[in-house]
Amino acid sequence: MINFIVINTALRLPAPEIDALLHGRIIVWLPNKFIAPGREFAFCPADASINTLPIEQYYRLSFLPIAQSALIQLNDQGILKQPQSVSLLAEDEQLPVPVIADEKVLIKAWARCELCQILNNFDSLPALSQLTIWTTEALQKILEQRQNIFLAYLRVYKLAQPVEVRVKPKSEFIYLPQPLTVSEENPILNDRTFAQRKQQLEKLEPPLHPELEELQSALASLSITNPAAKQLDDDIKIFLGWSSTKQTQPLNPDLAWIKTIANLGDRSIEKEEKKSNYQAGTDFENITRQSLEFLGFKVENAYKGGAGGLDLFCSKPYPLVCECKAGKLIPSGTVEELMKLGGMHLGTDKFINYAKLIIGPGNPSKDTLKAAQQWKVSIINVMTLQKLVELKAKYPGAINLVELQQYLESGQIDYKIDEYIDKIEKQIKLRSHIIQLVHNYLQNSGIKAAGVEALHGAYFGSNPPKPLETEQMHEILIELSSPLTGYLGRTKGSDWRSDRFYFLRHLPISSS
Repeated sequence: MINFIVINTALRLPAPEIDALLHGRIIVWLPNKFIAPGREFAFCPADASINTLPIEQYYRLSFLPIAQSALIQLNDQGILKQPQSVSLLAEDEQLPVPVIADEKVLIKAWARCELCQILNNFDSLPALSQLTIWTTEALQKILEQRQNIFLAYLRVYKLAQPVEVRVKPKSEFIYLPQPLTVSEENPILNDRTFAQRKQQLEKLEPPLHPELEELQSALASLSITNPAAKQLDDDIKIFLGWSSTKQTQPLNPDLAWIKTIANLGDRSIEKEEKKSNYQAGTDFENITRQSLEFLGFKVENAYKGGAGGLDLFCSKPYPLVCECKAGKLIPSGTVEELMKLGGMHLGTDKFINYAKLIIGPGNPSKDTLKAAQQWKVSIINVMTLQKLVELKAKYPGAINLVELQQYLESGQIDYKIDEYIDKIEKQIKLRSHIIQLVHNYLQNSGIKAAGVEALHGAYFGSNPPKPLETEQMHEILIELSSPLTGYLGRTKGSDWRSDRFYFLRHLPISSS
């Protein structure tokens, strides 16, 4: 059951600090005075002029690019930095009187103060700086001015939808023109991660991975436009404890061409009906070549179709001869033509043992199906090719071409390829489930690593995708803790039963 909370006030914070709180980079704020634990408020972005120093001196170097970007975005929204003014009398009779103008701000999150700690020791400031975004110089300046540093620990929650409001910025806390109804449904950090971060700050324990923090800062700007950098950025933030959100893996925008594979096949049918299908056929052949290369085949450039030529020949990881047949029907004689051209260009003795494949958007004729069975030629629809390529795009290491060869039977084999794709997807879901199991088990038990027998016991209470023996689960845990996968970590024991595994990152189940 979701508990709803009504909030009447908002906290004015510099936009960079709201950004840091929303991304889990910090869990604290430096108020001007003591904040009672339990107090709840929304976040209202402000510019950096309310800080005690210029941002170059106020924020640590690793956070500075993120701070500057946040302020640029704030300025783009039209937040007023200076009060407007109005003259009460004629222009020559009275000086202008400043008035506080309304600001239109976007509220994205709210928070609850969990603790307010008081620091007044200059010696502790360098350690605090290392665990937050503020420079030691900025913290010293604040302590000099206020005699105390109040450190408010904030449990932050995202709003389901951002809310635009108009406010009059008069002080640190401001009243909202209309109350907000919020919930705890979308916490930035889960309970365990927040508790760990809170304990680290209370004890001023040094950061465990400062080098990774520097790398994450460098990736922050790249991740906006680069999907690979975004994925690495998300993984690092989870590892550092700055995030506990499992993301759904989207398709890389650079691979948008994959969605056009079946469309180009369909277009070849349309062009055929208009008696002008040469270009459409060439486009279809080109996208098929690109698809096979993406899957991992080595496509030889010497074979590029044309009159009397082979459409495509793949030499590795095994020989594969491919015929691209545009049009709404794969006509009689297609198999015979493939056999003739293959024998002529590659040598009959060799060609007869090669894998042979016909790809097209249309349906094969009865004669074509009969000939395909006789000469051991596989036939798939272009949509089946697209599904294979989509699977490869979502999970780059998922498709084993040597294993796929076992599914290249004679005749129409779309159902066989679907079986292969379904098998791979089930294997991925099983591994994603085990990774999530390790993550949840360690969180609930409060330990850092667990053995295979304990995890195997928890597996059967987790609504598992399929039964597993202890040895089978250990093999999968070893696979997931390989340096080439890096979803789990392993502390090697004296034998396989004493190995211990810990969580590193999730295996997202991709969206379409």
